Amino acid sequence: MDAPEIVVGLDIGTTKIACLVGRKTEHGKIEILGMGKSPSLGVTRGVVANIEKTVQSIKAAVEEAEAKSGVDIKVVNVGIAGQHIKSIQHRGMITRASNEDEIGQSDVDSLIDDMYNILINPGESIIHVLPQEYIVDRQTGIKDPIGMAGVQLEANFHIITGQVAAAKNIYRCVNKAGLEVSELILEPLASSASVLSDEEKEAGVVLVDIGGGTTDIAIFHDGIIRHTAVIPFGGNILTEDIKEGCTIMHKQAELLKTKFGTALSLPSQENEVVCIPGLRGREPKEISVKNLSNIINARLSEIIEHVYYEIKNSGYEKKLIGGIVITGGGSQMKHITQLFEYITGMDARIGYPNEHLSSNTNINVTSPLFATGVGLVAKGFEQFDREKAKSVQNKTINTRQHSTKEKAGFLDKIKNWFDDSIE
Repeated sequence: MDAPEIVVGLDIGTTKIACLVGRKTEHGKIEILGMGKSPSLGVTRGVVANIEKTVQSIKAAVEEAEAKSGVDIKVVNVGIAGQHIKSIQHRGMITRASNEDEIGQSDVDSLIDDMYNILINPGESIIHVLPQEYIVDRQTGIKDPIGMAGVQLEANFHIITGQVAAAKNIYRCVNKAGLEVSELILEPLASSASVLSDEEKEAGVVLVDIGGGTTDIAIFHDGIIRHTAVIPFGGNILTEDIKEGCTIMHKQAELLKTKFGTALSLPSQENEVVCIPGLRGREPKEISVKNLSNIINARLSEIIEHVYYEIKNSGYEKKLIGGIVITGGGSQMKHITQLFEYITGMDARIGYPNEHLSSNTNINVTSPLFATGVGLVAKGFEQFDREKAKSVQNKTINTRQHSTKEKAGFLDKIKNWFDDSIE
């Protein structure tokens, strides 16, 4: 099995749809060959609200990515987010026929597959089953049971569920755009693949992806995902607050937020004023930068309080040495790390999606805006590596079983010969 030449990530966000085309270099890094971006017109808070408009936006982003990369895009990895995403903890168990054979990938796979059959709320489906730790014959704390001997194989799982309708609408949009979905991936998982290092995941870290419609959270400890959550607030609600608070147009509010907005109100802003042109025949409007910062600070503080609640709720608050990593479009707000540190008391940094990127990538995708898109490409290659390892393992098991049968056959021949000679 050769590595796929190309993997395509399609990030269907609330404010933008981004399509990234990537390939792996000989050093195992990802080189982004082309990127297409278009405004997202049919998505609200991470969920498809208008099929037709979403299809148009997907087509526009894919066409731009095809033109820039020179690749004909047919199959994509798609991200899923939204308020409907929930996570639960569950324990599964299988009893093996014999403890003579070692535990193989097929045993682990059947335990994971079994988790997809657990009872969940009507109208929901399981998106990801993520093993946290394995237990072999009541021996706990095992990260990888393959190769061990044992009859009873158990595991603690982190199971992520979402609404069937939301997932079906994503599939429908992608199919209508003439594409095929390879994998549906939870967006905070994708973002974590592109901005977090293995050391951070081992030490314990919180990923906070502030998008347009939602803020996604993923908590890692000991290299394993421990908690996920989606908060139904993002950058767009800041724009709405500015629009209402300053009584201006939506476009003007967005420009004000990106050009003059800060997460903290500073004494230096006291006398700063921004002048906005009035509507036809009306006077221009003057807006105080300090007032603008107060509006942003109030809403961002609320979002961070929600994040902090989820951190405390996970039970890992005191174990997260890596602190908080903020990514997504909302992380570009000035002084946002200071506000996070002030409210949570934890270290914070901005996460840039360059963890797996090759230096050959000449397309500018190192902005936190593209963390999910780059992560979807990285996850695509990860999935392929897993499939490859599985097929190699199955071949090894088959070879081993074949040689055992041959050995058994040879022993039988000797035994028969020996019995005949005694007679």
